[in-house]
Amino acid sequence: MKKIINTTLIVAVAAGIYGCSSTSGMEDKKNQLAEYKKQLVELKANIAALEKEIAAEDPTALADKNTKILVATAPVTRSEFSHEIEIRGSVASKKNVMISAETMGRIQSISVKEGQHVKAGQLLIKLNADILENNVAEVKTQLELATAVYERQANLWKQNIGTEIQYLQAKNNKESLERRLSTLKSQLDQAYVRAPFSGVVDDIPVKVGEMAQPGLPLVRVVNPREMYISADVPEIYLGKFAVGDPVSVFLPVQDKTLESKVTALGQVVNEQNRTFKIEVSLPTGVNDFRPNQVAVLRLTDYKNEEAITLPTKIIQSDTEGKFVFVASKKEGKQVAKKVYVKPGKSFENKTEILSGLSGNEKVITNGYRDVSEGVELSFAKAS
Repeated sequence: MKKIINTTLIVAVAAGIYGCSSTSGMEDKKNQLAEYKKQLVELKANIAALEKEIAAEDPTALADKNTKILVATAPVTRSEFSHEIEIRGSVASKKNVMISAETMGRIQSISVKEGQHVKAGQLLIKLNADILENNVAEVKTQLELATAVYERQANLWKQNIGTEIQYLQAKNNKESLERRLSTLKSQLDQAYVRAPFSGVVDDIPVKVGEMAQPGLPLVRVVNPREMYISADVPEIYLGKFAVGDPVSVFLPVQDKTLESKVTALGQVVNEQNRTFKIEVSLPTGVNDFRPNQVAVLRLTDYKNEEAITLPTKIIQSDTEGKFVFVASKKEGKQVAKKVYVKPGKSFENKTEILSGLSGNEKVITNGYRDVSEGVELSFAKAS
């Protein structure tokens, strides 16, 4: 009996030891598997990052060299190419003046309103000039007397009556009063502010009763019929434009694009901003212009009647320069060939090619980033 019990105990202990050993080994395997999975996730992330970097620098590095690359091509041809620049300008008027006071005086009356049409010489504002008016009246009276004395003295002098001194004194007194009256009238006329030309009253920044000083702005008059567009053009464009050149004018306020012409070119470069003036006539089709209104001018600064142009996006670059891929026949197969080019000006997604292409090639326009030198091509359509 005792032997049986001992044997049972031994078996139980052994089973327990085996069970513990088996459980410990399973846990180790699970932990190892989890570690491998973690490493696999990290490796996949690293692989994906490297593939992305390699594809950015060389799109064909990961491609199967035995697989044809599907592309589309277009023949290289010559056509007209022009380059335009945009210049921000503004509407200006050759007759847009702020009339200022020329003499001191209290504003007695304002004869016009803002927005009113006026004619040249029409009274706009009158300053108080009572003292000047009284002086004018007084001098007129004195001049009447002096004139009468002079005429009588002149008649007597013709008859050899009286002295020459009396005659000259009468003449000098009369002429002196005439000059004084002329001066007073000129001063009095300054109290009457008149329109220098026909136009529209745009602004009246003063009120009746205010005191006017010489130089004080009183009223602005604008002639809307003599407006134009003025812009400052960078001096690098000197010699690029001429009077009569067509200009496209975009008016943001009216949201319209109209055609016009260059009417004047500045002959002096502004030393402050290194620009020269250009004037463009107001285009027909819009009547509601305002001085200082924004206008965007588009002018052609370059034109080539027989230019080779390509879509700007297909021109690539490397350490040796700019290049495009063309379809070339080699050993009976259509393969990609890298051709280095010299680009010129670009405009509206097109670039002029100055050298590198003869005009007889077929340039790859779609799939150009998926090919490399010598890669065999297949075409999306007949080329």
